[in-house]
Amino acid sequence: MYNITFKFEQKGMEPVTIENVAADQSILEVALKNDIDLHHNCGGVCACSTCHLYVEQGEDLIEELSDKEEDFIDRAISPRLNSRLGCQCILLEGGGDLVVTLPDQTQFLGE
Repeated sequence: MYNITFKFEQKGMEPVTIENVAADQSILEVALKNDIDLHHNCGGVCACSTCHLYVEQGEDLIEELSDKEEDFIDRAISPRLNSRLGCQCILLEGGGDLVVTLPDQTQFLGE
């Protein structure tokens, strides 16, 4: 089982830790099931970059970066070396602690 901590670049949002998360789910799925707003314009099929996030800890606990995902990350706003797409971060069998940071989601809302 996994413990996933979501941190937020958006001002006024405090970190949220989701405990006892089962494997074989994407970080996007975990976020949505727990009312964490992570945009996903393409529906989570690796066809956009709106579920972009930063993996701060636990990169070895998720599936490796694919060439297709890397192409879409290049189109994301403010990509970094630890950038991933939430829809492609599938939790591997096992468990551990994962920490991700969500970029400011207001950029997609036009606020």
